[in-house]
Amino acid sequence: MEEMVNLAPEAPAGKRATGKPPLDRETLRDVIDLALWAGQMLLQHGAETQRVEETVHHLGTGLGCDWMDILVSPNVILVTTTSGDEFRTKTRRVVRMGVDMTRVSAINALSRRVVNGEMNRFQVRAYLERIDKNSPRYNRWLVVVMVGLACAAFSRLSGGDIPAGVATFFAAAVAMFVRQELTRQHFNPLLVVTVTAFVAGLLAATTELFAYSATPAVAISSAVLLLVPGVPLINAAEDLIKGHLLVGLARGLTGLLVSLAIALGLMLALWLTGVRGL
Repeated sequence: MEEMVNLAPEAPAGKRATGKPPLDRETLRDVIDLALWAGQMLLQHGAETQRVEETVHHLGTGLGCDWMDILVSPNVILVTTTSGDEFRTKTRRVVRMGVDMTRVSAINALSRRVVNGEMNRFQVRAYLERIDKNSPRYNRWLVVVMVGLACAAFSRLSGGDIPAGVATFFAAAVAMFVRQELTRQHFNPLLVVTVTAFVAGLLAATTELFAYSATPAVAISSAVLLLVPGVPLINAAEDLIKGHLLVGLARGLTGLLVSLAIALGLMLALWLTGVRGL
């Protein structure tokens, strides 16, 4: 017997793969814009590369796309999205890097709601606008005080005496205020770190200049802990382990440059005050 041939038309590629109705070109453009916006905010607020890729993918597919191909580099996100026979490719530049885990957590929660079908693209846009416009969660003076207390506590844990702890508190608190002011004026981040370390070292060095503490080295080293680039270095290690070599190397280099800026600021402070033996 002759083999019977199925002459029924095939379903479109997108529907065959996912069962989703294809999106029109305008809707697809809006979806890729929203996914890119979320990815940009994640990357510039301290999320690891894999988290950025997963969130962008979940947002895009949750809003109706068949697939999302994402490329994350240190300062650009490139996304190609497909739906049926349509596809769009767009890039978005990441203009600054910082740490804000409140925004990262909010965007992760948003992606889960989209995957569960709880939000459409219009609600997602409104939600992202609220996240983007959110003011800092804590009052700046509270941050100044708590940073001072944290550095002072580390001074005590490192064997510093009470005068060293008090000096560390004031040095770190003033340095944090300086850092906030310079950041608001949009100075270069490495210059901000250098000046902040200089101010912290200058104030903490008074413990040796006026000999009111037996552990001046502990005070000086503890006063600059607010500048330690913990998040970039941790993310760099995670990215390298997970195979995101380009972003991992860039973040590791950023952490190294910040560390060198801290050392430069401290060196200038100690040179100016004449303190030795740190």
